Amino acid sequence: MVDKLTLNMITQRSIEEGVAMEKGKTTQEYFEACSIIEMNEEDIRKLGLLPNQLVKVTSECGSVIVKAIKGRQTVYPGLGHIPQGVWANQIVPPRTQATGEPQYSGFPATVESARGERRKSALECVQGAVGLWRSD
Repeated sequence: MVDKLTLNMITQRSIEEGVAMEKGKTTQEYFEACSIIEMNEEDIRKLGLLPNQLVKVTSECGSVIVKAIKGRQTVYPGLGHIPQGVWANQIVPPRTQATGEPQYSGFPATVESARGERRKSALECVQGAVGLWRSD
């Protein structure tokens, strides 16, 4: 078992994210569809994670707390997938490599247990990213 694992991250659209987005980005359905990381079972086992345990995902530009789940489609060992959205945007590097779009896929990120932490809402993530979030 290891404390941290570096994965090759991809952030892409998912069916669940698309369906939930139509209902609204502040809905519980969108929260559950997008504040996750899909991982291979082998990687989940290496980290000693329990089913649906929260993890901290950290890239060169930020970190986010999400729920670790077994990949709903094929996710190879060493690969992690966070559906595109507010939570993925917390860790997507801003470089565009002359494409005009941020590097949504193919960047390293470390994953570790986040016991005692909680997932932030979409509003907390967006407002926190620009320094406007005021907790209750």
